[in-house]
Amino acid sequence: MLTKRIIPCLDIKNGRTVKGVNFVNLIDAGDPVVLAKQYADLGADELVFLDISATLEGRKTMREMVLKVAEQVNIPFTVGGGISSVEDVDVLLNCGADKVSINSSAVKRPDLVNELADKFGSQCVVVAIDAKQIEGEWFVHLAGGTIPTELNLFDWAKEVEKRGAGEILFTSMNNDGTKAGFANEALAKLSTELNIPIIASGGAGTVQHFIDTFVEGKSDAALAASVFHFGEIPILELKQELKEHNIPVRI
Repeated sequence: MLTKRIIPCLDIKNGRTVKGVNFVNLIDAGDPVVLAKQYADLGADELVFLDISATLEGRKTMREMVLKVAEQVNIPFTVGGGISSVEDVDVLLNCGADKVSINSSAVKRPDLVNELADKFGSQCVVVAIDAKQIEGEWFVHLAGGTIPTELNLFDWAKEVEKRGAGEILFTSMNNDGTKAGFANEALAKLSTELNIPIIASGGAGTVQHFIDTFVEGKSDAALAASVFHFGEIPILELKQELKEHNIPVRI
């Protein structure tokens, strides 16, 4: 059985790690390179860096940060934010990133998924989907959750899988930052209907939430931010607890 992955997420704004609730009210959480090294040393399986402002200057900052992170860590890491072309990805992979995450740019131009999978391989293409449940339906949102679309979460996930995405990073906007647990019903549906790994994001608050998303949500990986950034859940303790619940993890 494949081991379940624990992935700290570092949202980057102006070169710093930030964290908010429901995508707003951001507070500083530290230097991303320092945090990355700590997480690698403490047993994280992978890391995700998302440039949430993704201005032109932000992209330059991101490149410099990726080079520094690649020097410091020996675990795979994914970079996202403002990526809209094969050239963007080429730069980040050459700086040392293992995978890239695309979100709004994939919705605006779905062929981008095909282009990246064809050029670099599906294994390094993560499609991030921010979705909000409104009256029972899950709708995809763009630009850091600020622009609603009429696109259905499950339809879009299936389409990007067909186009060559290697993984889906699903963030529930309803759960994000609430520490009330992951959106396990939607995650289980995604895991059942797709054949690629699903990363759960949004809502981690306790060790039990991680157990629940692996068991009930059938998630392949769980991503979280504040519970790791602010020392609320030590990664090694989390993994030991998961192991005691017969959830396969790398320790």
